[in-house]
Amino acid sequence: MKGRTFFVLLAALVGALAIGALFILLAKSDPIRAYKVMLTGPFSSSFGFTETLVRTTPLLLTGLGIIISFRCGVLNIGGEGQILIGAIASAGVALAMPNLPGVVLFPLVLLAGALAGGLWGAIAGVLKARLNVNEILSTVMLNQIAAQLYLLLIRGILIDPQEVTYGTGVPQTALVTDVVWMTRLIPGSRLSTGFILAIVLAIAVYYLLMHTTIGYRLRAVGAGPQAARYAGINVPFYMALSMFLAGALAGLAGTVEVLGVHHRALEDISAGYGFSAIVAALFGRLHPIGIIPASMLFGALILGADMMQRAVSIPAAIVMVIQGFVILFVVASDVFIRRPELFGQWKSKWSRRSGEVS
Repeated sequence: MKGRTFFVLLAALVGALAIGALFILLAKSDPIRAYKVMLTGPFSSSFGFTETLVRTTPLLLTGLGIIISFRCGVLNIGGEGQILIGAIASAGVALAMPNLPGVVLFPLVLLAGALAGGLWGAIAGVLKARLNVNEILSTVMLNQIAAQLYLLLIRGILIDPQEVTYGTGVPQTALVTDVVWMTRLIPGSRLSTGFILAIVLAIAVYYLLMHTTIGYRLRAVGAGPQAARYAGINVPFYMALSMFLAGALAGLAGTVEVLGVHHRALEDISAGYGFSAIVAALFGRLHPIGIIPASMLFGALILGADMMQRAVSIPAAIVMVIQGFVILFVVASDVFIRRPELFGQWKSKWSRRSGEVS
């Protein structure tokens, strides 16, 4: 079973890259050279390795939230908006109270990011649980609202005063006080203790889902809401709770980007992590431990795609197309994992056609 799953996911990844090679050829570039840079660049130096883990961190945190909501039967597509809300809330709290000691301000900022992201996610959860509003539509729309609200704040009341003074108007906040900066694990790199936090939370989510009553009820609702309701489980409550927890973890991802990487809220802080985390979660088979290597893989692919774009002068649009095909193929491959009999049907059809030709 595990071997077939690995083969299907690997085939999906290879298939996506094969189609991407056609677009690279259309751009009059060498796909072999491009993919060599993409697949080896992230591991060719200490910079590449640490930057891979920098990108792994938000993917892992957001993906853990995706796992919780998906396991509860709620399709959360709102990670992107929840990251932004968590980032701006944590930056706002840090900027509002810069004179507090770090031992007080740091956990307060983490709590603000998690709570803001959780409440943003809970909006879609409550709409789904109480009014049966399609969560895919509501989370996508909430992404747009969050993006516009985020830009409004970093261009408006939270904009860096120096940007106003100099007249540059770059949409970003001022640097948060250094007492809340996350410690860099390797001097000279951007890798912070946020990565360790993400690993610890992955273990915590595993324990929550697999070894607690709350986790059992979340999974029961996802497996069959009608049966769960018959068993006395408050289905609407656990649907809303799953989205709150998902939003809180995504909000923490935004907070880690502020405190551990950029030290401020700035435009494009998410870099599409909210959507890439969905693929990482599916690639990890919606398992809190399986998503750790999956997030590392997709962190490396994201960094490798950036390196590839610079090394062989590929337009950014083609990089996005390749990433889109990876998402499409990985998501579509799930049907072959859930329905292994399709392999037998295809094999039978291929054998019959081969016999007819011969």
